[in-house]
Amino acid sequence: MSLEGKVAIVTGSGRGLGLAYAQELARQGAAVVVNDVDEATAADAVASIESAGGKAVAVVAPVGPTETAKQLVQTAVDTYGRLDILVTNAGVLRDTVLWKMSDDDFDTVIGVHLRGTFTCVREAATYMRANEIPGRIICIGSPTGQRGNFGQTNYAAAKAGIVGMVRTWALELKKAGITANAVIPVAATAMTATVPYFAAAVEADEKGEAMPPFFRHDLGFGTSDDVAGLIAYLASDAAASVTGQAIGIGGDRLQLWSHPEPVATAYSDGGWSYDDLITGFADALGDLQTVGEKFPPLPEELQRPAS
Repeated sequence: MSLEGKVAIVTGSGRGLGLAYAQELARQGAAVVVNDVDEATAADAVASIESAGGKAVAVVAPVGPTETAKQLVQTAVDTYGRLDILVTNAGVLRDTVLWKMSDDDFDTVIGVHLRGTFTCVREAATYMRANEIPGRIICIGSPTGQRGNFGQTNYAAAKAGIVGMVRTWALELKKAGITANAVIPVAATAMTATVPYFAAAVEADEKGEAMPPFFRHDLGFGTSDDVAGLIAYLASDAAASVTGQAIGIGGDRLQLWSHPEPVATAYSDGGWSYDDLITGFADALGDLQTVGEKFPPLPEELQRPAS
């Protein structure tokens, strides 16, 4: 099912995952508005799409401010006549532990990821509703937002917030026929390239070789291109009934993340007093939930020394 005649915006699409999303959308027939903060990077992304026979234009601006969101939507409409698809991928990292995280570290990440997703979706959804376009909103989450990760208070908050907003938007936009979904990608990026655990996979990717099956199958860890197909699918008419979902993808693995639901329930006549909880909390709720991702031990042949 082609995306011919459709127009997409992909924020943060100058390189990495965002570029893969933009290239795949163009490959399937959509015209794409590329976005990056660096003019040369954005121009290279546009050139890569055009050289493959696609259509693209660039907006060089930081995601977060409402002005950027307006510029992105206006560029899509002025250049291609409409807007059907928005992929909010732009992001930055300012990783450090809680007691060392500055206000600027927190605000910068929240501003780009969370506020940037909000402002861009608000502008796109407003246009789609006004023009009766059954659009597609695709927001990029992270396993960190689902389970937490050491040193990423700001990033975890932003990514968890994005999934919460997506669930709300799915309800609010349903009547207009606009879908809203979150994608939780696991792929080789500049961030994972610095983690020794993924070294063998990153090495293979950099050499243009297939990643070892342990990474692709057992961990669901792959390339940016492995994620791009899901983005294009969710942007298509075939996915008209898919909304409000958090969908994980990486390597050979596709996952549906659950919505938060109670996993244990207990009752006490008259309520739960402090003394009741002291004596009965553990028995009432049983095993508590784990936090963070738990990776299996690397097979010996895939181990690399830490740099």
